[in-house]
Amino acid sequence: MANATVTAGSQTRVQASEDGRKVVDEVSGWLRVLDDGTVDRTWTGPPEALPLMQPVAPYSTPRDGHTLHDLPGEPNLRVYLPHVAPGGDRRRLPVVVHLHGGGFCVSHPSWLMYHHFYSRLACALPAAIVSVELPLAPERRLPAHIDTAIAALRRLRSIALSDDDPVAALLREVADVSRVFLVGDSSGANLVHLVAARVGQEEDGKNSWAPLRVAGGIPIHPGFVRATRSRSEMEVRSSDSVFFTLEMLDKFNAMALPVGATKEHPFTCPMGPQAPPLESVPLPPMLVAVGEDDLVRDTNLEYCEALRAAGKEVEVLISRGMSHAFYLNKFAVDMDPTTGERTQELIDAIASFVARH
Repeated sequence: MANATVTAGSQTRVQASEDGRKVVDEVSGWLRVLDDGTVDRTWTGPPEALPLMQPVAPYSTPRDGHTLHDLPGEPNLRVYLPHVAPGGDRRRLPVVVHLHGGGFCVSHPSWLMYHHFYSRLACALPAAIVSVELPLAPERRLPAHIDTAIAALRRLRSIALSDDDPVAALLREVADVSRVFLVGDSSGANLVHLVAARVGQEEDGKNSWAPLRVAGGIPIHPGFVRATRSRSEMEVRSSDSVFFTLEMLDKFNAMALPVGATKEHPFTCPMGPQAPPLESVPLPPMLVAVGEDDLVRDTNLEYCEALRAAGKEVEVLISRGMSHAFYLNKFAVDMDPTTGERTQELIDAIASFVARH
């Protein structure tokens, strides 16, 4: 960069790039917004974190008890299927629809950080895992992500009814779409609530989604916030994490929410005064996972309490000593016994929840 002028704090940084375009906003390490409206998502963070964001190619030959398939379309889907040996139990499997995180602005379901967890989850439940490629802000702001997730469910329903694609046919053979569970991490966990509510509203006694039924929601460390800082936002140390910082929390939401909206918007604060009363929101049973050392721990717990007060069926798993999306860090899961143990607890809780619904 040449002729850079950088303003300290949370204000916009304006920098002249080599081709004359200017950086009008950025989130350190993750993205830069240029003055022509384009977005540069070239990773500029610590090199040791880069392997977690490398894409994993699909494979139809079983590995570690599962196969991995890409299903291009509107939207693109990535499918994990537990491998069943010839003569094995071929009963239909519940379907877990994964909505990836990234503050609505970054990440992709093919990344290693998702692959290592959801391939493991597919075998542990067992279940068919369908991961949805979501749009990214600021090019496409909310509710585009909600609309895409709804489109993924409609595509899944269509596959269950009739589809000639070989991968779709394979999914149709094993998937029980009457037991669909929405799971999402961080901003994807916000979508679990929002998409489940949309499906419930569209259902409205008309059975328009049959044979598909959303049987449960699993928001993991949802990015729920308020306009004012929570106690955990002010007290939890996040400076050692490149994957979740206060800058990311603030700027990604500003880039993703409708223009002019604050953090009190229902997309980021479904328990707030701008959102519909939770008593009126049709939701399936929910399992909410909360990190004890997460920046958004307090607003996560506030959401859980609001669900209970509204008479909703909700279970809460608190991962002691863990920070935001800890289970997606493959290196920590593999090398740190405590992180590995907490990850197994999360998988066990999800498996129990799915088995009971």
